[in-house]
Amino acid sequence: MNQFITFVRKEFAHVIRDRKTLLVLFGMPVAQILIFGFALSGEIKDSKIIVVDNARDPVSRKLVAKVAASRYFRIKKGVNRAGEIEAAFKRGDARIALVIPDRFGHDLHHQHEAEIQLLTDASDPNYATLLVNYASAIIRDYSAGINGTSGTPYTIVPEIRMLYNPQLKKEPNLVPGVIALILMLVCVMMTSVSIVREKETGTMEVLLVSPFRPALVILAKTVPYLILSLINIASILLLSVYALQLPVNGSLLLLFGESTLFIITCLALGILISVRVESQQVALLISLIGMLLPTILFSGFLFPIANMPRILQLVSNLIPSKWYYIIVKTIMVKGLGFQAVWKETLILTGMTLFFLVISLKNFKIRLA
Repeated sequence: MNQFITFVRKEFAHVIRDRKTLLVLFGMPVAQILIFGFALSGEIKDSKIIVVDNARDPVSRKLVAKVAASRYFRIKKGVNRAGEIEAAFKRGDARIALVIPDRFGHDLHHQHEAEIQLLTDASDPNYATLLVNYASAIIRDYSAGINGTSGTPYTIVPEIRMLYNPQLKKEPNLVPGVIALILMLVCVMMTSVSIVREKETGTMEVLLVSPFRPALVILAKTVPYLILSLINIASILLLSVYALQLPVNGSLLLLFGESTLFIITCLALGILISVRVESQQVALLISLIGMLLPTILFSGFLFPIANMPRILQLVSNLIPSKWYYIIVKTIMVKGLGFQAVWKETLILTGMTLFFLVISLKNFKIRLA
């Protein structure tokens, strides 16, 4: 029994001395509880809404004031005409618009019924449904308030239009997210073990004494995975078009070009992990846990980033899959061109160069 207690004490001593193990045991649960607790919120606050008030009468102004007072919406300034709404949706300036017709107050007072229009960007159907529900609740509450003060039954009928995805299919939101998730995991995971495997098998010495420069060694490691990932992209797009009935509304060539850039970004990240660790197990652990959870949480295809606290929204900007997800949805679902995704493209290019430079600087040309 004393021997058993001695072995238990020894294991406790090993665990306590190993800071990485303590971080996994105690740090990861705390981080996951905090992140999931904030990220999995079903409530959206301060979403930008476009309000086009064509009536400009006391009744419409009170409705606009009620929308502005809501914690769910923040009125987007600078859009005063209905024709500018879709352009604002394409730029990502807002996700929902409220259009009040010319005779809104007149119809409400004389006919006791008036129509109002709600337009939303339904490329993310879950997000769009939440926004429509919030806006409809505000309109119903406003209508009930009028009925209570006047004693006359007034009715405001919202006409709802879902742009880009009128049937609220899940595929326009799911397919771009799955593409980003697959490429991130496959590219990072496969390349993260490539150089480490050479170290563990002892073949790295042969590569280091060869005429190859470190840059060429890294390039040779990434080219096969780049080609295989492009084949993956083609197969996913074929399945989405013919099996899921989700067509590519934009340029197919641009989509492949942006996908190639994202693949290179992921390969560069995998190489960075590979040159920084010493075993395949650690490389796999970092690539799986370190990439899977951030991609699922912070790319935006499962949980709206707008739900999250400001600090987590800032963290999401560091996740490459978030920018690629925006690019794929913009090209594939909305059918827009390069002018709509140049900012995201520039961010991915910067990330790629950063990962490559750090990888080259940390690539050891001599083994210890």
